[in-house]
Amino acid sequence: MEALLSSHIITPIQCRSFPSKSWTNRLQLTKKSNHLTPPMGTSVGNTSAAKDVWRNADAVCFDVDSTVCLDEGIDEFAEFCGAGNAVAEWTARAMSGSVPFEEALAARLSLFNPSFSQLHDFLQNRPPRISPGIDELIKKLKANKTDVYLISGGFRQMIHPVAKLLEIPVENIFANQLLFGSTGEFVGFDKNEPTSRSGGKAKAVQHIRKLHDYKAMVMIGDGVTDLEARKPGGSDLFICYAGVQLREAVAAKADWLVFCFSDLINSLE
Repeated sequence: MEALLSSHIITPIQCRSFPSKSWTNRLQLTKKSNHLTPPMGTSVGNTSAAKDVWRNADAVCFDVDSTVCLDEGIDEFAEFCGAGNAVAEWTARAMSGSVPFEEALAARLSLFNPSFSQLHDFLQNRPPRISPGIDELIKKLKANKTDVYLISGGFRQMIHPVAKLLEIPVENIFANQLLFGSTGEFVGFDKNEPTSRSGGKAKAVQHIRKLHDYKAMVMIGDGVTDLEARKPGGSDLFICYAGVQLREAVAAKADWLVFCFSDLINSLE
């Protein structure tokens, strides 16, 4: 069990935050050690309105893959099962919004049809790699009495170890579920989960808000499905985290772009 709860921390090279819509024509990025680093001297605009919402949020919802964790879970699982490249191509399309999420999810799983035993072996041999600073950020939010949720298009079986590591209650996880038959064969995924389809994260956030009567909510992630959560009755603020993957179409529509969680930690001081 210890292997499921261990993590690998990668130290970020350099961190900066950016306002929405003002950086896209000037920003040039270099990928180093799984992190995208903006050049020195890039201007930082006024994010005071976003920071006000951030400081006063009742709840913060985090995407998991390429946000809380450094990897895309389904890509790592597929690579473990021998179908990494083909699945990663579909993941890129899904995160950019070029295909419906439910179509991409079904297509990726059909490429390797994982068994229960393969999932068990994967979890034993590939513990989650947690993004630098996320543990400190979540502790800070909890100290401020801000509720924390994990909302993911990934799978509960892979997210439970992450939630346990970060001390996030299981009931605060909204994600998909892999389904297996009586002999451990793959039979599909639970299509009743809201996150199994496009717009699902928005529905999850709306459900959470209505259930708890939150006054202000924030969504943090890197993909178009995270951006979708910012809508009436959903998230008031979308923060694009690009410390692992920069998706320009998503970042351009974000309220706040950050490359390092320390920016968000410092904004809570």
